[in-house]
Amino acid sequence: MASSFKLLVGKIREINQRYSKPHIEMTPLVKISLMALRVYLLLLVGLIVYKFVVTLTTGAVQ
Repeated sequence: MASSFKLLVGKIREINQRYSKPHIEMTPLVKISLMALRVYLLLLVGLIVYKFVVTLTTGAVQ
């Protein structure tokens, strides 16, 4: 069990090392667009967490 876990961790580390640097060049517009998408995603996740917390504290589902 422990050896298969170590094997899995080693494989994940190998994959992370292989893809740590991007292989394609991005224009500044693409970088800005990707950053905007990240911000939008974080905003949506924040809203979902906020709604979850409010629903838990009020005890009512709307």
